Amino acid sequence: MGRGRAKAKQTKVARELKYSSPNTDFDALQQELGSGDDRFAARRSDDDEQVDARWGEYSYDER
Repeated sequence: MGRGRAKAKQTKVARELKYSSPNTDFDALQQELGSGDDRFAARRSDDDEQVDARWGEYSYDER
C-alpha cells in the first residue's frame, strides 16, 4: 500500500526528463572536450603506476 503516490512521482519525473530540452552550452562543451590539455593524461598515468606498484604483489603472471 502507498506505492501509488511514489509511482506517480517517478512517472512525472521520468516524463519531465524525457520531454524536456535542457539548456546546453555547446561552445563551452566544445572547448572543454577539445582543449587538448595533457595534464589529465599525465595524472592518470601516475595514478596507474601507483596502483600497479601497490597491487603488483598480487599478480598471477608469474608462471
